[in-house]
Formats: sequence, C-alpha cells, structure tokens
Amino acid sequence: MASKIFQWHFTILNHTNMIHSHIRGLFLLLIFFSLLFLITTLFLCAHWVYSHCLLSTADAMANATPPGSSLGLDPNAINNLPIILHTKGEETECCICLGVFEDEEMVKVLPQCNHVYHSQCVDKWLGSQSSCPLCRACLNPFTSPLLTRTRL
Repeated sequence: MASKIFQWHFTILNHTNMIHSHIRGLFLLLIFFSLLFLITTLFLCAHWVYSHCLLSTADAMANATPPGSSLGLDPNAINNLPIILHTKGEETECCICLGVFEDEEMVKVLPQCNHVYHSQCVDKWLGSQSSCPLCRACLNPFTSPLLTRTRL
C-alpha cells in the first residue's frame, strides 16, 4: 500500500511539473509575440512619422518658392558684385573649380562674407543658387530670414 501512495504522489508531481513547463512555455511565447507586436508597431509609427515629415517639408519648400521663379540671383545682381585685382596673401584658390588664383587676376568678391572666386565660376553658381558656395551666406536680400518671418 505504501508503494501505491508513493506512485500516486510521483504522478501528481510529474503532472505538476508538466503543467509548470507548459505555463512557462506559454509565458515565453506570450513575451515573444508581445515583443514582435511592439517592434512592428514602433516600425510602422516611425515610418509614418518619417514619410509625413518628408511630405510636409517637400510641400513647404514647394510653397515657399513661387512658380516660375529661379532659386538663383538676378543676372543684374550677379553683374553688380564687386570685382577686384587678386594680390598675394589673400585666398589662393577658387573653392568652386579649385583653380589657383594668379597674381593680378580679376576675381569676384561676395559682399556678405568677402569670399573670393573666379568670376565665371561664381557667376555660374549664383545663376542657380543665391548663397555663397563656401559658407552658404544668403546673398539675396529678399529671402533673408528676417524678411521671411515678417512676411508670414
């Protein structure tokens, strides 16, 4: 009779261990699917925010520039930039073409930052951009940040 009681306790313990291992497995499976759901949700949210920001930035840029207008400077404004005679001791090369300035060569100076370039190099740049190629100083007085803020 003692052996039947011992077997009976052993099978109860065995079933209890199996139940605990099943619960542990289900718990790990629940954690796995919870992490999978969390990562997927975070990825989708990040994708939505990223695409939303890109679209709103692109729309803002499209609305900021009137249709038909160029991003560069007016040809008259480009022609009115000061031209000086290059001397030793100043900048030695044009940062657009990386060509070395010769002594007594005529170079163009940008008034806001005093950077020096070959005339043909900076004229071509300013035809499509309204900023200094080196420091990005704004050369167009109508698009300065102060005027843009007051217009809004």
